[in-house]
Amino acid sequence: MNKRNLWLWSLYDFANSVVFINFILYFSQWLVIDGGLSDFWYNAIFAITTILLLASAPLLAAYTDRYGGNKLFLNLATIGTAISYALAVFFAYAGMSILPIALLFLAGQYFYQFSFVFYNAMIADIAEEDKRTRASGIGYFANFLGQISGLAIFLPIAGSRLAPLVPSVAIFFILALPMMIFFKETNSAKSSVARLRNIRGETMIFFRKFILFISASVSVPMLIAYFLFNDALITLTNNYGIYLERVFATPDAQKSFLLMAFLVMCMVGSGVSAWIGDRFSASSQLKLTLAAGTLVIPLVAIAPSFEVFALLTVPMGFIVGAIFSVSRSYMSMLLSPQDMTYGFAFYTLAERFATFLGPLMWGSIIAVMGIDSTAYRTAVASLTVFVLAGLLILVFFRRDTARSVVG
Repeated sequence: MNKRNLWLWSLYDFANSVVFINFILYFSQWLVIDGGLSDFWYNAIFAITTILLLASAPLLAAYTDRYGGNKLFLNLATIGTAISYALAVFFAYAGMSILPIALLFLAGQYFYQFSFVFYNAMIADIAEEDKRTRASGIGYFANFLGQISGLAIFLPIAGSRLAPLVPSVAIFFILALPMMIFFKETNSAKSSVARLRNIRGETMIFFRKFILFISASVSVPMLIAYFLFNDALITLTNNYGIYLERVFATPDAQKSFLLMAFLVMCMVGSGVSAWIGDRFSASSQLKLTLAAGTLVIPLVAIAPSFEVFALLTVPMGFIVGAIFSVSRSYMSMLLSPQDMTYGFAFYTLAERFATFLGPLMWGSIIAVMGIDSTAYRTAVASLTVFVLAGLLILVFFRRDTARSVVG
């Protein structure tokens, strides 16, 4: 295991988690509750982001698998994230109309998610296959630690939904710099940058590889399952602050404390999965945690009080942390080295495509039923279907023969 690369990789995950959690908690509420953006259009931002990713990520991922340069695109995405988020907050402070602010938030979401296409694939530059569950768990441990730290640092100014955002962008970019500068790739861009001019010539290769990948890769069942169960996890995360506001009228400071407790348990879950990762099958761990998720999510939806909801935070956080940690490791084991970035492009898209159907379903339920607590509880309960479907895919839909689909 390359400990230097692991440290830089984990620090980057810590950094982007600081900005992610503050925008999801505070800026989401500002957009919907203070800015007047509807629940439907707030969730549509994530659906549009998915379409943009679908149009760009796989082609560029195929390019980096062929010519190298994961860090180049990671750096560009990082800069795009910082600029878009900073401008969104600046326009919000300036009192501009909600449309340009929502569009900048969309751009920030796009660049943030785009960076993970290349970031996830870099696990191959950190650890051998039999050590990747541990490396992935450490990365997610840093991720959740970053989210907890991001909330704790700005808790004193949580009374304003905009105040925590600009400093969180600054912290994100400063802490991301070591990864952007010092991470060592096995397959670096160097002379490949000039070949970007020939990117259109790679399109036919991309489509041929896409057909081969879908038809032959053993990772496809995992991708389908990942798409389904992330529909529940990501949609619930994106609407967390709004849900607590509408259902329990929870003060923002109390939301932050509860979210920190949730993230502590996520960190524990990812840490435990890393610790046992070399002892038990990643596939078995993933199925077990998904099964637990199908039991806990309905309980969250029917929690009669804030206190009961808070109590359910403990098992739910542990489950979510373990799921994310094991999923990335398991995916890396299913991909050949030649298809690593390309496969992780679809892994990221599977996660983000979950924010195509899930948010639209959530937004549609709220649009039809209104903004009372019953509507929000119904929206949460409906997400159980996706977790159960993902579990069934992993159990019954398998491909047993691995082969590269590199073109």
